[in-house]
Amino acid sequence: QLQLVESGGGLVQPGGSLRLSCVVSGDTLDYYAIGWFRQAPGKEREGVGCINNNGGKTNYEDSVKGRFTISRDNAKNTVYLQMNSLKSEDTAVYYCGAPMTSLQAMCLMNRPDYGMDYYGKGTLVTVSS
Repeated sequence: QLQLVESGGGLVQPGGSLRLSCVVSGDTLDYYAIGWFRQAPGKEREGVGCINNNGGKTNYEDSVKGRFTISRDNAKNTVYLQMNSLKSEDTAVYYCGAPMTSLQAMCLMNRPDYGMDYYGKGTLVTVSS
């Protein structure tokens, strides 16, 4: 079973930037698509975007398209979420997720969970002046 640990959250002013990291252990990251999600206070968890196993394809939700970028360094077993031009509505706990099987190299964008089964505990991002 994979373990995921997110980090990099914090307090940032509107218009600022943050980079979140997701360190994955328990298997080689090379085979797995990884998704990013967030949950704002009082709301359900929602998808942010997803990256396939080799980083060759990324998909983003409309709310973050053009502002957020997902990348990965499989040698470091780490996936990143670069967040620019942050808005107050981006305030949330951010999670990364991984599928149960190493056979899922692509993101299942037709599903709200992108096909992810395991999640980390999350890191809090607060956008406020």
